[in-house]
Amino acid sequence: MKQENEQQLIYGTGNPAKVQAMKRWLCGLPVTLTDLNEAAAKFDVILPRVEEIGKTPLENARVKSSAYYECFQRPVFSCDSGLYLWNYETGEMLPEELQPGIFVRGREKRRYTDEELILHYIDLVKRYGPLKARYQNVISLILPGGQCFESTDESLWGDFFLLTDTPHSKKISGFPLDSISIQIKSGKYYYDLEGNIQDDVAAGDGFRHFFEKVINTAFWRDE
Repeated sequence: MKQENEQQLIYGTGNPAKVQAMKRWLCGLPVTLTDLNEAAAKFDVILPRVEEIGKTPLENARVKSSAYYECFQRPVFSCDSGLYLWNYETGEMLPEELQPGIFVRGREKRRYTDEELILHYIDLVKRYGPLKARYQNVISLILPGGQCFESTDESLWGDFFLLTDTPHSKKISGFPLDSISIQIKSGKYYYDLEGNIQDDVAAGDGFRHFFEKVINTAFWRDE
């Protein structure tokens, strides 16, 4: 059921798994999410090719949200992440050249497929042992009237987790690393835990709190 003063938001991604996760996190808030492909069909626009040329997750999120706002002239937000790795046994960070950072799927124009990505990180685990990992997530939201809301707050970063070299039988397209991700405190694959516990890795509560704050401070209006 549509809520009064519900805001239509375009999520600047074509990844269905990410859209479904965000819808789950924002359930109950007065927002309705539309992904890029749905929005392009609805408003009859051609999506721009956006190059993620930023040097930080926030710069990349800002590049995407700005480009998509220019395209749609409607409320739009984009997210980006950096992934950072530590040797689980020693607590030391992996060498800088091995840190994925904003290049989770590969550097420059080389981008791993889901399967290639899993194999890449399995190889790192085999070389360095179990890896402690954490996503540093950010968001950039643009609303009509020049309102821009961004956050790099640690509440968006998610929990530490382990990467293993033995993949789970379950795989979800768009979230390949979930199949080799293990909760530290239980030692179990996230896929073997009840509910959507993997949301802790992606910091679903942090994104919900971000939108709650925006809803309470921004000028929301129907288009």
